[in-house]
Amino acid sequence: MSETDPIAPSSPSGQPRRKRTDEIVDAIKRMIVEHGLGPGDRLPQERDLIVQFSASKGTVREALKALEVQGLISVRTGPGGGAFIERMSEGRAMSLLSNFLFAKNLSIANIYEMRKVLEPQLAASATPHIDEAGLQRLEAIIRIYDHEPVDAAERWNQRMAELDFHGVVAEYSDNPILAFTCRFLQRLLKDLTIAQDIYVQPEPVSRQSGIQHQRDLIAVMRRRDPAAAAAILAQHMSEAEQHMLGLEARLEDRFLEEVSPTRTRKRRSA
Repeated sequence: MSETDPIAPSSPSGQPRRKRTDEIVDAIKRMIVEHGLGPGDRLPQERDLIVQFSASKGTVREALKALEVQGLISVRTGPGGGAFIERMSEGRAMSLLSNFLFAKNLSIANIYEMRKVLEPQLAASATPHIDEAGLQRLEAIIRIYDHEPVDAAERWNQRMAELDFHGVVAEYSDNPILAFTCRFLQRLLKDLTIAQDIYVQPEPVSRQSGIQHQRDLIAVMRRRDPAAAAAILAQHMSEAEQHMLGLEARLEDRFLEEVSPTRTRKRRSA
């Protein structure tokens, strides 16, 4: 923090005070909302921000840098430069969250614990809003994986499409936090190493039950029945979890056999 922006170590209530930089970051965010600024709009010049917040140049620049790292603005130099509002893409937001979770040793069980709770709610929230075009998109996605793949590339595309089905459902939810969280969980499954290892396995995958659940979902969404949609997704997620955990266990057993066949046989006979 700059020496020209002193802050007492605690507030009158005894709680530690926030950094001046963080206060300015929040103030600029409020300014963006209150003034209805959107992507491409420019923030006030640096010298104006210095006066407005009674802060040093270093503190204002630190606040702008923090906003830039968060993906909310971009700072351009030269003639016509300044701080400009950016639209943070969903992909960037998910990448930031993925980076945070990188060292958390996420498991398939962790992800499905969340999906079992949230995906039924997502389906219920989307049911009143999905239109016929959306339902036809879901039917078209099912056709990608309603048959055995001819090669490894098609096998991979089918597994990705299974997750994309739920991403389309999320597009029609009226709850943006719920929709984002569910799409994020779907992305985690696409990126999780153990899940990727499962997806490339050449063994046949039984999809008939899952596909029937999805077709049933389309039917109840078409007749606008949120409760039925939630019930179908609850069963679908439970079965999907058991299926993925079973594949994970088989993959781990196969790995142990390849690493130490003798040791594995002894472990199983114990």
